[in-house]
Amino acid sequence: MITRSKLVEQLRDYQIRSQHKRDIIGAVSWGLLLCFLIISSYLAIYFRHFKVSALIIFLGILIPSCLHVSRQRKLAKKRERRLLLPLSM
Repeated sequence: MITRSKLVEQLRDYQIRSQHKRDIIGAVSWGLLLCFLIISSYLAIYFRHFKVSALIIFLGILIPSCLHVSRQRKLAKKRERRLLLPLSM
């Protein structure tokens, strides 16, 4: 017989697996983007387009720092929501 606790456990396992998949996809896509920025920066330097190369390097520095800030905000909101839950939950 399926009990509520088993359903809750299955739901929790499913949520953990789906969150893990999203994390992996996000990490791979950001890694590919940063590799593309590095390669395009090297190519811009090779073809003597120094201003374009400087812009690409600036984006390569700016994007991860923005990601870090947005992740910290997201975690802070999550922590705040958790504190607002009633103790019975």
